Amino acid sequence: MADPNAKMTQATPQEVIISLLAGLFAPLLAIFLIVQLVLGIQDNHKPDASSEAAQKATLDRIKPVAQLVALDANAPKVEKSGQEVYDAVCTSCHAAGALSAPKFNNKADWGSRIGQGFDTLVKHAIEGIRQMPARGGDGDLSDVEVARAVAYMANSAGASFKVPEAAAPAAAASNAKPDPAQGKVAYEAHCASCHASGVAGAPKLGDKAAWSTRVSQGYATLYDHALKGIRGMPAKGGNADLPESDLANAVGYLVVEAGGKL
Repeated sequence: MADPNAKMTQATPQEVIISLLAGLFAPLLAIFLIVQLVLGIQDNHKPDASSEAAQKATLDRIKPVAQLVALDANAPKVEKSGQEVYDAVCTSCHAAGALSAPKFNNKADWGSRIGQGFDTLVKHAIEGIRQMPARGGDGDLSDVEVARAVAYMANSAGASFKVPEAAAPAAAASNAKPDPAQGKVAYEAHCASCHASGVAGAPKLGDKAAWSTRVSQGYATLYDHALKGIRGMPAKGGNADLPESDLANAVGYLVVEAGGKL
């Protein structure tokens, strides 16, 4: 039995602080161990950055929204065949009959349309009809390419339309009569740097003596020299982007200014 006369001992501030710290030590230690465990797990699950798939995914994420592609505006266009146009533009609707489009190779769908004739079908495809947009939605398709696609689809369903041939190439610039008035503009923009002062042996503009033997060769020969380059003059005067029509006009202007005739 406790002694009622015994006095209760009062804890000192130092003892209170020690008790509090001792009580907090266990939970703080537990928290520290949990954090270390989580960090260790994360270290073992670092993202894969070395594999080919990971590198490709990274490139896909950082690639620009749009890309600039340099194209030669003077390069001749290679027209697609009917099947190529169908595969690239038409198949999205005509393969499954979407938006009431006649299915490829389906005689029932194409029967009444074939009866309208090839020219009518081509006209509808170029201009658009009902839910089909003009040129199937691809404004870059030429009339010939559209016509080939129409023939390809209709013939798969029993028609015997003749596939359009490639359009005849335009006449070469050397065979077309140049326009000296337009040639002056092209000359000042591209040729004057040499022909105005006679740099690198270039015959000066209007110097009939320097041009006499050249003019006697004829315009077509002079144009060919300007196109391909000759002696110190590079092809197209060093401007590969110069349209051949502008080059032809500039040569015509130089010839006329030298007293020659076109």
